Amino acid sequence: MTTPLIRPARPGDALALSTLGRVTFVETFVEGFGIPYPPADLVPFLDAAFGEETTTASLADPAGAWWVAEVDGAVAAFATTGPNTLPHPDARPTHAELKRLYVAKAAQGLGLGTKLLAVALDWMDHNGDGAQWIGVWSGNLKAQKLYAAYGFDKAGEYEYPVGSWRDHEFILRRG
Repeated sequence: MTTPLIRPARPGDALALSTLGRVTFVETFVEGFGIPYPPADLVPFLDAAFGEETTTASLADPAGAWWVAEVDGAVAAFATTGPNTLPHPDARPTHAELKRLYVAKAAQGLGLGTKLLAVALDWMDHNGDGAQWIGVWSGNLKAQKLYAAYGFDKAGEYEYPVGSWRDHEFILRRG
């Protein structure tokens, strides 16, 4: 295995990012945490959230940023940031939000998530004008512990829609 490479995402990464997002969501939430999403909710959600067209448009949005971690030339993890969209009374669109930090199951334990988080936080430090925000599933204690180590505290809760299913999420804030 070569040393992982962290780099900004490119338009040509859209298919790899879409595929990795879809697979990692299922590996993490369906297989890992056992959330019983009804297929009628999960399939359209995955298509909308991780469709190649959606990812291509997001990559082209100058308000946000994406990074990938490559292992042996393949995209193994990614992080994406942008203007805050979390439903908290103190949150503003001019604040920065970590939208997703996904690491493929096969690449976990390589430190990719921590490296991507550091790059994303640096971007957030320079591209937001207030607090920094993260939404995290209430049952993902490992992610909550990681974010707490970087100064994020629980600031609220909300329901994240996966079709008509609702995931109970925590809103974390730093600053």
